Amino acid sequence: MPNILEIIPQRVSLIDPRTGLMSREWYRFFYELFTKVGTTDFSIEDLQLGPTTSDAAADIAASAQQAQLLSLTQSQLDELSKQVEALALTPPITPQLRNRAYGTFYDTTTQTAAAINTAYGLTFNSTNLSNGVYIGSPASRIYVEQRGVYDLQFSAQLDNTSGGNHLIFIWLRINGTDVANSAGQVRLKGTDGELVTSWNYVEQLNAGDYFELMWSVSDTSVQILAQAAAAPVPAIPSIILTVTDNISAYQD
Repeated sequence: MPNILEIIPQRVSLIDPRTGLMSREWYRFFYELFTKVGTTDFSIEDLQLGPTTSDAAADIAASAQQAQLLSLTQSQLDELSKQVEALALTPPITPQLRNRAYGTFYDTTTQTAAAINTAYGLTFNSTNLSNGVYIGSPASRIYVEQRGVYDLQFSAQLDNTSGGNHLIFIWLRINGTDVANSAGQVRLKGTDGELVTSWNYVEQLNAGDYFELMWSVSDTSVQILAQAAAAPVPAIPSIILTVTDNISAYQD
């Protein structure tokens, strides 16, 4: 007789509650359906309603194949479950953002040179904003608390108190050592000749490093001038400095 497919009654559960596996009746139904649909050698009679028939050997083979299939599937699910749990327990790898380092400083006094052709450090007596950058001792030293690439910008109010043309030189010094090719020269002409000069440096600094803006003059009549507020103009600092670590945003 041909194999006959029979739709299992609703009272038969798909999963056997005793084993947690697919029930034998449903497995045989799906297996028989797969066997028929997977071949071209069947007829309408094969699909008619009626009890299925199979010998004991076929039942044993089918049960063995079912157990093997479900065992393999469960093993794969178990392995996948372990992998998902491992991912859930592993903390995500994210770059650690650090606080930006910055500082703005200025000086409210007129700075003068006691002798010509002598290096002096430009000093600061006021802090506007600061985070990880601060005025040290002496007050010409600006320290940084973390490693980074820093943009150092300054502007200075220059003044010549006597006749003639005189020079002022400004350069960068880091940890007590002059930075090569960092100097600039400005010429002041005539009595009360005044000029605002400014430029910037980009330097890599390590935690605990300090830098200074150094200056020297060809005549002591050249000074760095500070002026009090006179309406409607606010006060003029002798020098303004801004320091920003705007390149190194991530920790190493």
